[in-house]
Amino acid sequence: MKVFTWIGRGLVYGLGGLALAFVLVQAWFFGWVLYWSSYDPKTTNFMERRLDELRARQPKAQLKHQWVPYDRISPNLKRAVVAAEDARFLDHEGFDWEGIQRALEKNQQRGKPVAGGSTISQQLAKNLFLSGDRSFVRKGQEALITLMLEQTMSKRRILELYLNVAEWGEGVFGAEAAARHHYGVSAAQLTPAQAARLAAMLPRPRFYDRNRGSHYLAAYADRILGRMPSAQVP
Repeated sequence: MKVFTWIGRGLVYGLGGLALAFVLVQAWFFGWVLYWSSYDPKTTNFMERRLDELRARQPKAQLKHQWVPYDRISPNLKRAVVAAEDARFLDHEGFDWEGIQRALEKNQQRGKPVAGGSTISQQLAKNLFLSGDRSFVRKGQEALITLMLEQTMSKRRILELYLNVAEWGEGVFGAEAAARHHYGVSAAQLTPAQAARLAAMLPRPRFYDRNRGSHYLAAYADRILGRMPSAQVP
């Protein structure tokens, strides 16, 4: 009986330790979310990973990134990104269940993953803290961070952060660097057509940076351009 008692205690202590570790990890994430609700991040986990990959090939490589406040980003880019990535951005609380259902149906029809259904808030959670891995653990943590972002930040702040840390090419992050890299203008000067094309690049930014003449990219940008007037932004 003593053996079973010790085993039981071990399980209780083990589960208690795991629960405590889980709480501490979530507290760490939440602390950073609170901090970034008022202060601008200089880098993100996703950016650091990309920089490590670049430096493995070019030891002196640097990322192209320059923070710009929300008011200095063209409304065209804001509308284009919302139209392309998250049309119900202002209406949901972090998760677009209708979009997720549509993505699942599309993936089933194609027989392979072709649509994700992630909202801007979910993508921001991944970019700030996580990797591109597609494990259930990573997706679960992404969901928890998404809830933290939505409960702590305004939609305006979430979109401001997203536009400043999104990837737009090989080592290119944020709206300002993207505008200058692709068009030689500031983020505030982007035209509707330029903004639509940048939004169309988001699912595969490095690929489209290398393949700027892609017919699919041009066609997708045209579709986004048509949806932009109805896009609602904070």
